[in-house]
Amino acid sequence: MTQTIETDVVVIGGGIAGLWLFNTLNQQGYKVLLLENATLGGGQTIKSQGIVHGGTKYTLTGTLTKSAECIAGMPDRWRRALRGEGEVDLSGAAILSQSQYLWSPGDVGSRLTTFFASKALRGRVEQLKKTADFPDIFRHEGFRGKVYQLNEIVLDIRTVIKALVNGLKERILKVDWSENTRIVTEGKKIAFIEHIVGGKTFHIKARKFVTAAGEGTEDLMTLWGLSQPEMQRRPLHMVMVRHRHPEPLFAHCLGTKPVPRMTVTSHPDGEDHWVWYLGGEIAEDGMKRTPEEQIRVARSELAALLPWVNLDDAQWATLFVNRAEPRQTKLLRPDAAFIHDVENGIVSWPTKLALAPNLSDEVIKVLNRQELSPSGNQGFVLPEDVQHPDICEPFWSGAFSDHD
Repeated sequence: MTQTIETDVVVIGGGIAGLWLFNTLNQQGYKVLLLENATLGGGQTIKSQGIVHGGTKYTLTGTLTKSAECIAGMPDRWRRALRGEGEVDLSGAAILSQSQYLWSPGDVGSRLTTFFASKALRGRVEQLKKTADFPDIFRHEGFRGKVYQLNEIVLDIRTVIKALVNGLKERILKVDWSENTRIVTEGKKIAFIEHIVGGKTFHIKARKFVTAAGEGTEDLMTLWGLSQPEMQRRPLHMVMVRHRHPEPLFAHCLGTKPVPRMTVTSHPDGEDHWVWYLGGEIAEDGMKRTPEEQIRVARSELAALLPWVNLDDAQWATLFVNRAEPRQTKLLRPDAAFIHDVENGIVSWPTKLALAPNLSDEVIKVLNRQELSPSGNQGFVLPEDVQHPDICEPFWSGAFSDHD
């Protein structure tokens, strides 16, 4: 027996972009399903540093780039959502830090970069003049650099995922593209998605199918029969440091290159430890290193930059992350969220966590332009005998062999 599920929109991919779009469409009255083949937020989303960027790190060459201008309004938009005043309600999400900071360790190269960055960012960041205004970790007498406060919040991503899923679980379907789910096409048009569970067959139909699956989008396009647009991967080798130092760190460290020398966020593990998560230049250059080499470099960098922080008893681990994006000339970073409209589908990549609202805007513009108005979703739920995906575990889950 085959049961047909009629929808307005099917969103494929339960990361931050897919969930933001899914939540927004639900609020607007669309009958929308979200399909996820693993855990909600379990890919690039949970492996991000949780920073809602305002574009600061894209200005370290001394000029205001297109990327910086495009993303500049995102922190305020996220703040509205966190107050429960935006198009999605994130009032249940946890903020780890109200600000990400920018710090110069005081050497000549960093001071020069600080100068050019401050010229480009005049009016967009605030240099903290008094030590009393510094985050606690920079109030040590050994610190000789400069500190800027940025309009960039840092979020506990698991709580963001939970807030976006809240009240909508019954419209989210767990699928397996290799086992029980397939895309049935008519040319480049998706006729329906077939899902088989418990001996029952479901045909899921929609007026629009949207892929928002990050790195998984490439495989979905193959199932769909599409060769364009092409995808690119920009890999990172992140470092995790689990320790008991009481002061968290949320900051980009300025170096001599356009990329921050190091970007650090701090995440409580629920066992009285912080997990410092290290990105930036160290993560980009770290693709040339083994995990052991990467940890040695990270130890050396932190000892040089924060010599007053004792990490002798810290636990160290690394994490490989692929940032998935539409292919660009010379593999450059895209400036904004990307969508590609084809037949009754849309292929999309948000390019940055902060740009999830931007991606949602672009998809909704297509729906409006094609006059795909909401059909109403009151009482709309999936059948009881289907499975729903779980919310992901923290990015450090399983990374450290022993927990004292």
